[in-house]
Amino acid sequence: MKTLITILITMFIIGCSNLEKSYGAGYSDGYAVGYNTTCKIRRTLIYGHFNSDDYARGYYQGKIEGSEACKR
Repeated sequence: MKTLITILITMFIIGCSNLEKSYGAGYSDGYAVGYNTTCKIRRTLIYGHFNSDDYARGYYQGKIEGSEACKR
C-alpha cells in the first residue's frame, strides 16, 4: 500500500512540473514546427503554452532556426 501511495504522489508531482512551459520545450516545439512546415513533412503536435513568456520566446526562435535548417 505504501508503494502505491508513493507512486501516485510521484506521478502527481511529475505531472505538475513546469518543464513543458520552459524555453527549451518551446524551442524544441518551434524547431520541429519550422522544420516540418518548411520541408512539408507532416503536422506536428506541440504543447502550445503560449501564455508562458519563456515558452513563447523559445518557440518563435526555434521555429526560425528549424525553418532555416530545412532550407540548408
